[in-house]
Amino acid sequence: MADVRDMYMAHAFMRREFGLLPQLVQAVAPGDTARAQVVGAHAELVCRLLHLHHEGEDLLLWPRLHERGGAAAEAIVPTMEKQHHAIEGANAAVVNLLPGWRRTGHGGKELADAFESLNAALLEHMAVEEREILPLAAKHVTAAEWKQLGEHGMRGTPKKDLPLAFGMAMYEGDPEVIKAVLAEAPLPARLLMPLVGRRLYAKHAKRVHGTATPRRSTAIAH
Repeated sequence: MADVRDMYMAHAFMRREFGLLPQLVQAVAPGDTARAQVVGAHAELVCRLLHLHHEGEDLLLWPRLHERGGAAAEAIVPTMEKQHHAIEGANAAVVNLLPGWRRTGHGGKELADAFESLNAALLEHMAVEEREILPLAAKHVTAAEWKQLGEHGMRGTPKKDLPLAFGMAMYEGDPEVIKAVLAEAPLPARLLMPLVGRRLYAKHAKRVHGTATPRRSTAIAH
């Protein structure tokens, strides 16, 4: 059956990056378009990864839990679907504000507030998902079906962004979980991705966060 540990790794990445984004945006001086471009490009990437992650669950996870999870699933899956709808709306609000902010460096307060709203909704959702949904998925979803969630995200992500996206997730990932995620990848990817992903994220984090070792999700005030 599904090994759901990789979901905790994905959630740590989201807690960290979305938790840091309001402060990152607020720290950009009005009119500093160079810095707004750096932070904005990072924000657009993580917003896109969030959208793909939840789209995969909408298409591939909720229907299977509705079908197989019985009363336990029916008690919680509709709530998860409603939360996804709210998060998608908050994500869309952020994505709509980003281009203008990147172009002008103005409107940072509105954008930071939008990120705060998105992050609050996301934190609530992930906590419930970890507590209620992952035990159900481990019981009712096969390993092959669970793998399809990751494949959906990879298909929707430009190939040039995949190593960085994996590096973002690996930053707080359990080595055993990372090994399990890569177990069926071609040998070159199994050997190179951990090294390349870490290096890419360290370089990216230095540019975006000012350090190659940004605060971990457990150290960010929720």
